[in-house]
Amino acid sequence: MANDQPHEHWQAPARRTVLAGTGIVGAAALLTACGSGGSSSSAASGGSSGSSASGGSSSGAGSSAASQELTATSAIPVGGGKVFTAQKVVVTQPTSGEFKCFTAVCTHQGCLVGSVADGLITCPCHGSQYHITDGSVARGPAPSALAAEAITVSNGEISLG
Repeated sequence: MANDQPHEHWQAPARRTVLAGTGIVGAAALLTACGSGGSSSSAASGGSSGSSASGGSSSGAGSSAASQELTATSAIPVGGGKVFTAQKVVVTQPTSGEFKCFTAVCTHQGCLVGSVADGLITCPCHGSQYHITDGSVARGPAPSALAAEAITVSNGEISLG
């Protein structure tokens, strides 16, 4: 039986092409898992208190016209803190009455930190830890400190900005 239509020849992709494609997909999956961090629709508590305390000093960063209320000061445990995923910040209370705020975005690969306990802020992705006092790296692989964020502490409330 004769076929007058041209015959198309299918050729399998080269081994290098398949391997290169697999590597790109794998890298994309890794970046997605480690890079986005996502955000939640409401603030998540990751805080628990450690037990360190020495005399307290009052703290309050500068104010901004566009401040956003975060929480009551009583919600932040001494020696611990709380992660606010929607705002991508973490608020800590290193000593009684002293409040600090840092970005919650890990400097390693951009995940959001997940918990605050025993004087440390911990990233769940690769185990980086930061000091609650100044955001400096306590344990890598994070290459640098968490950036400080401005907060206002007034009348028992903490506001961002």
